[in-house]
Amino acid sequence: MSDIQNNLLSAIETNWYSFVTSVFVFFILFALAKKRLGFGLRVIIGLGLGVVVGILFQNLDYDTKGITTFGSIYVSLIRMLVIPLVFVLVLNSIASLTSLEYLRKIGFKTFAWFLGTTGIASVIGLLIALLFNPGSGIKQAVPDDFQAREIPTFSQVILDLVPSNPFNEASQGKVVPILIFAVFLAVAIVKIGSKNSEAVKPVRDLIQSLTQVLHQVVKYVIRLTPYGVFALIAGITARYGWDTLQELGSVIVTSYVALIIHFVLVFGGLVLFVAKVNPIRFFRKIYPTIAVAFTTRSSYATLPVNLEVITKRLHVSPRIASFVAPLGASMNFNGCGGVWPAIVAVFTAQVFGIDLTVTDYFILVLVSIISSIGVAGVPGPAVISTTVVLTALGLPLEGIAIVAGVEALIDMGRTAINATGTTVTSLLVASSEGEFDREAFNRNDAEEDIALTVV
Repeated sequence: MSDIQNNLLSAIETNWYSFVTSVFVFFILFALAKKRLGFGLRVIIGLGLGVVVGILFQNLDYDTKGITTFGSIYVSLIRMLVIPLVFVLVLNSIASLTSLEYLRKIGFKTFAWFLGTTGIASVIGLLIALLFNPGSGIKQAVPDDFQAREIPTFSQVILDLVPSNPFNEASQGKVVPILIFAVFLAVAIVKIGSKNSEAVKPVRDLIQSLTQVLHQVVKYVIRLTPYGVFALIAGITARYGWDTLQELGSVIVTSYVALIIHFVLVFGGLVLFVAKVNPIRFFRKIYPTIAVAFTTRSSYATLPVNLEVITKRLHVSPRIASFVAPLGASMNFNGCGGVWPAIVAVFTAQVFGIDLTVTDYFILVLVSIISSIGVAGVPGPAVISTTVVLTALGLPLEGIAIVAGVEALIDMGRTAINATGTTVTSLLVASSEGEFDREAFNRNDAEEDIALTVV
């Protein structure tokens, strides 16, 4: 007990300013919630306060451990939901189908949009990198302790995706094997139900009940988003500040220009011309997904929020959302597998004075698309995808080490693009299948019964 008390006193003495600042900001955000200020505005305010506090703490050389602890708690609570959500929602999505043909149809459309948009993202990243020439004139030594990430073999990737012990894989946070296990169970339910619906009725009822319970838990956790966004942004800003931005500013600018172009032109164009809805209204409705993805830098952590946004704000049917969103969190890497590898490849070629040919550019795009499939479920997909692309082009892997100092800052934008791509795909698939409520989508957000606006 004395050790615990000593540790507590030590934490308070060394981080009291951090804790006090957090409590003060949390009080402000809570008061705004009590005033019924919109959820999106509270997230923006939390983000802005995080930037201000982070810069202040860096200038004063204050430790942000107290603040970042709150951010870590928020991320942990969201990650807590990922495995049960993937398992139950995929089960519910597929088990509610009456035809396996329908499953094959939406599966093909989902994969086609994932891979197609990743290829376009790679082309955009390549063109913007060639235009901006990031790395030209940069002379930077490669860190002595840099070790390139090992590229998993194709057989290892396949083995890692196939579930062998679902309970063990769930405990390790491996999402793709759990998703595949859920698909097997759900297909069996559909198969048996097509012959004898009464035999699987209790199972379907249980799945639907679990789905409702999980949605309620998601609502509880989502309410903490403004507080979590503040804590995460404050920690990142205090850690990196402006000095790091100046050294590799060209990489950051190039990355965000490419990401913004992909966001506005590709996603906006698909929403406008394919789904035929107002892209401005669409982006405003999915803002919670963008904010959480940007601050947590995790597609898995964003999954609960994204599911809520897709079903409650976009009014896509739950069975489409429950199928597309978990898949998107695992293998839709427009930012990490499309834009980023292309920019790093051009950057590395510039730094080391290596000329790339048109053939190299073609290989770059092709490998980016293929690697986005191969890294599904692998930790650090951006690093793995970039390693695969650099290796395919014969470029030095040390290029990854040079940009490592600003990767966390760029990863925020990459993850936001990944999550947005999943949301867009959900809308496109639902629209093509007649499972998008266009009338409800066009209503004002304030009229919607949605957890994200609940205090």
